[in-house]
Amino acid sequence: MDRSRLSVWTYLVLVFVGGLATGFLADRAYTMRTVSANVVPRSPEEWKRKYLEEVRSRCHLSDAQVAQVGQILDNTRQRADALRARLDPEWKALHADQVREVRALMVGPQVAEFDQFHAEREAQHHKKSKN
Repeated sequence: MDRSRLSVWTYLVLVFVGGLATGFLADRAYTMRTVSANVVPRSPEEWKRKYLEEVRSRCHLSDAQVAQVGQILDNTRQRADALRARLDPEWKALHADQVREVRALMVGPQVAEFDQFHAEREAQHHKKSKN
């Protein structure tokens, strides 16, 4: 096979592979589900309402069963809140230890920059948890 034929075949293969790649990527872009980054977190009451609606329709629950499921969800939420209240001080202490240990690694101007970084993260976290 002479050189010009080899070049033609090489170009044809490259064009074919490029077309396959373009088709694959276009198909992925076309069929990809979109994700919204502006999802508003639901309140626990709204979550419970939606959960009860879905379990009622999918499992064909009676009104009495829905009321029992609602009571179970309420009890679970109370227990989870109590658990969170007990564990929260331990989580805060663990986090404070982490911050203290990381800060101890810093030298000179790194300490001030880390303090600013940590303060910004804490403010961002508090802002998020209030919303």
